[in-house]
Amino acid sequence: MPQVVGPLLHERDMYLAWSLKRSKAVNGSRCVVGVVGKGHLRGVLYHLVTPGSSGNLRFSNNGPFFTTNFGVPIANNNASLTVGSRGPVLLEDYQILEKIATFDREKIPERVVHARGAVAKGYFEVTDDITALSFADVFSEVGKKTDIIVRFSVVTGPSGSPEWLRDPRGFAIKFYTQQGNWDLVGNNIPVFFIRDGAQFPDLAHALKPSPVNHLSPGWRTADFLSYHPESMHMVTYLLDDVGIPADYRHMNGSSVNTYSLINKSGGVNLAKFRWVPSQGEKYLLDEDIGKVAMAHPDGSSASSDLYTAIDAKEYPEWYLYIQTIDPSASTTLAFDPLDPTKVWPEEQFPMRRVGKLVLNQNAGNFHNENEQLAFSPAHIVPGIGYSDDKLLQWRLVAYDDTQRYRIGPNFGLLPVNAPRCPVYTTRQDGPLNSANQTGAVNYYPSDFASQPLAAPYPVDNSSVGPAMRVRTVIDKTDNFSQAGARFRSFDSARQARFVKRLSGLLSSPMVTDGIVARWMSYLQQMDSSLASQVSSSVGSPKAAASPALGPAVMQSSTGRRMA
Repeated sequence: MPQVVGPLLHERDMYLAWSLKRSKAVNGSRCVVGVVGKGHLRGVLYHLVTPGSSGNLRFSNNGPFFTTNFGVPIANNNASLTVGSRGPVLLEDYQILEKIATFDREKIPERVVHARGAVAKGYFEVTDDITALSFADVFSEVGKKTDIIVRFSVVTGPSGSPEWLRDPRGFAIKFYTQQGNWDLVGNNIPVFFIRDGAQFPDLAHALKPSPVNHLSPGWRTADFLSYHPESMHMVTYLLDDVGIPADYRHMNGSSVNTYSLINKSGGVNLAKFRWVPSQGEKYLLDEDIGKVAMAHPDGSSASSDLYTAIDAKEYPEWYLYIQTIDPSASTTLAFDPLDPTKVWPEEQFPMRRVGKLVLNQNAGNFHNENEQLAFSPAHIVPGIGYSDDKLLQWRLVAYDDTQRYRIGPNFGLLPVNAPRCPVYTTRQDGPLNSANQTGAVNYYPSDFASQPLAAPYPVDNSSVGPAMRVRTVIDKTDNFSQAGARFRSFDSARQARFVKRLSGLLSSPMVTDGIVARWMSYLQQMDSSLASQVSSSVGSPKAAASPALGPAVMQSSTGRRMA
């Protein structure tokens, strides 16, 4: 509890209290938080701050007056120190200098993709036994609960972009397991535009605004995708009725990439992960957009819905499912299971339930738990492995690399990113290191430190050779079968809406005959009826351009945004 020590006669005597706490505090540090009383009864109010296990500072917004960043009390936070009331500011005005300098640096670079997002916390609970497939601790027994944090996001737009745009959505989960952090970083759509990470920078540039005027005309998307026939499957999702999730609570999730599961005997299965909302799925159609935009002029429709629901104790939940394939059988399939532009047919590879994710707590600080939250598909745990998926392989490199640039090399020490299990490593130092590492031995091996044993877990030792070094595409591309089948699964009204949106994209100003010709070739190979309908529509004269309202927003030939 706060205590009064004194009496003290002037604010400058707070420094006496500072000396007092320095001399008396041994196991904690007492910090001045205010002055109470008047005249000879004036005293200094302070409280004892006991550092947490990580040594993090504890801040409070309930103190009697402000302090500097280093805890020194401030008499006046609203006026500069000057020579007279109208004179110039003095250089020694450290408290305002610190205030301004902190403000100048308080933002970190936004994510290059997935910039706008919403975060919530909760737990994952195992509901079904899959220990025969994986020895991962997170799946070790039915009923086991693991703390998690989830970030949902809009993929291509900037941090202020509306959440009702036609755009993929991110669905990333960090599991704080007893064997370290596992990040399952995916999207709402189960496939992707490309199958090789070498093409991702170009994809991101094409979907983002022009470097000339920062607008997002449809021709940029149409142009790039016309050179990527493998993107047609993704297009059947993005321009379909499921292209705009109504909110985050009613949205599916998918790993997109293929991973591997390893059991205690060393057996390996390829695996994909899927999240299915218990609340059901909801999407926005064309006519819904105006109403949602008017209700949320700041574009926060999905973030607001998630926060409000959790605040009202209406906790959203999802069930985790997996699909698995024996690697030895993968070569006999009509498609490559490592291809992220493909889904695994459920009739061949049934979905198997694993557990339940529940979100029951909102984030307490947007910057600390959203902006500084860092995911990477490279963060896996024993019992879960990677695959040779070319898109995944580059994601393993890119995510941690961008976090080191965006947040700093010690981003893993931040509370939201730090593991909840013991950490034993010789890696240390660097900017803003708060790990409080001790001991003289910062290398391995050494006679002066314990000799850690090799982790007693089986690893994937499957052979990948001999092989030649090549730069080429995979053998089994088949870019159109699954895309065409998906279009044919739509009813006639849904097909008509898809055709209208796609025709609008291809009717965008500056879309050339060459671009349209490539698209028509792909559509013909997907479904002849689809190609015929789009050809009839695109043949009409193009309308004048109108301003694009956001990244990856498809516009019709009349310039109206297609939702």
